[in-house]
Amino acid sequence: MPIVTIELRKRYAPDREVQIIDAVHAAMMEGLKIPSWDKNIRLFVHERHRFATPPGKDERYALISIDLFAGRSLGTEKKFYRALTTNLQPLGIPPDHVKVVLREASRENWGIGSVPASEVDLGFEINV
Repeated sequence: MPIVTIELRKRYAPDREVQIIDAVHAAMMEGLKIPSWDKNIRLFVHERHRFATPPGKDERYALISIDLFAGRSLGTEKKFYRALTTNLQPLGIPPDHVKVVLREASRENWGIGSVPASEVDLGFEINV
């Protein structure tokens, strides 16, 4: 059930943008153990003057924010970070140009339909 936002400074061709989305999703399946059907990813491209980056980063900089349920171990998160940078590198985004923010929320604080997620069978395990 993660919700992902990918923010970029460089405009890519549509097929490359889909590859970037798919690379992030594949890393989430590998590292965070989400199922293949769980895909809620948005990609935004900002004008350079509207997206300041840290020193030494260029137009390839990628900021990836993920809202997800709390429960994954540090080891699981590290595996995800490695898979993410490994998947993005062949698409022209170097590992040192990727910043990820994981924002964890308890299932009680996440609504699915008219009920909290804590009352829903998610179909997968989050404590990995």
